[in-house]
Amino acid sequence: MKAIIPAIALLAMTAACGISPTDVQEMGNAPTVRIPPPSKTIYLIRDGELALEPADVEDDTVDSLLGALFDASTQPLGDRDTALRGFAYMRTKNSINPPQRDEMQLPRTSTLTVYISGEGTLTKLGMAQIVCTAQQDAAFELVKVVRENAGRPSRVEGRHTCGELK
Repeated sequence: MKAIIPAIALLAMTAACGISPTDVQEMGNAPTVRIPPPSKTIYLIRDGELALEPADVEDDTVDSLLGALFDASTQPLGDRDTALRGFAYMRTKNSINPPQRDEMQLPRTSTLTVYISGEGTLTKLGMAQIVCTAQQDAAFELVKVVRENAGRPSRVEGRHTCGELK
């Protein structure tokens, strides 16, 4: 009998809450949000100097940023320019391989190797565009640029930081 009294009391409390059950009601489509691709920045040239410019990229990885940087050399840039005409972005290799998702990467200890192809001279300003765009990701202490052209051995163009090239 002692167990029945609390059960009856609980039943009485839930019945007395004043809310009566209803059927499911159709209220329309669920709200959705369309998220545009992230807008990040790349380094282009304005008046002979490096200038940060917005770039729409697929995601916020350094690969997307570098892809956008090299793609800019095939587009009209108005009052901006690039020293990367004639060069193509191929890929990157991170010295922290593979990077861990929750890994704390500060202080910076990683070297990012950027592979490019193309003929001609890679100027200091062109190198600065690559290095400074890549080093917006604080994980990279150094950026090494390697040129790979078919039928020739790879050539290291240098290891740099943005600060030394600006």
